[in-house]
Amino acid sequence: MSDTPETQEKLVKVFDTDVESEAMVVHGLLQSGGIESIIANREAPQDILPGVGGVVILVREEQAEDAKAMIEVFRAEPATVEDEKLSEEPAGPKP
Repeated sequence: MSDTPETQEKLVKVFDTDVESEAMVVHGLLQSGGIESIIANREAPQDILPGVGGVVILVREEQAEDAKAMIEVFRAEPATVEDEKLSEEPAGPKP
């Protein structure tokens, strides 16, 4: 899905937050699950007023239920210590 969706596509809000980094994490989660999504500003243009107004994530109407379910599973299963260790390891081949 591009930054300017076609007008015949019905987009549905599946996530709403005041924290842009949280939206980026959820956007990545959806993308990794095969659900195309768009991050849109709720109110204020972020290039003029960064951090003001918050952001929403939009998906195609036919993917909305799957996206909401994926977000709920993500929220219900917090990161474990093992997940944290994995995310802190440097990328690249192991010695």
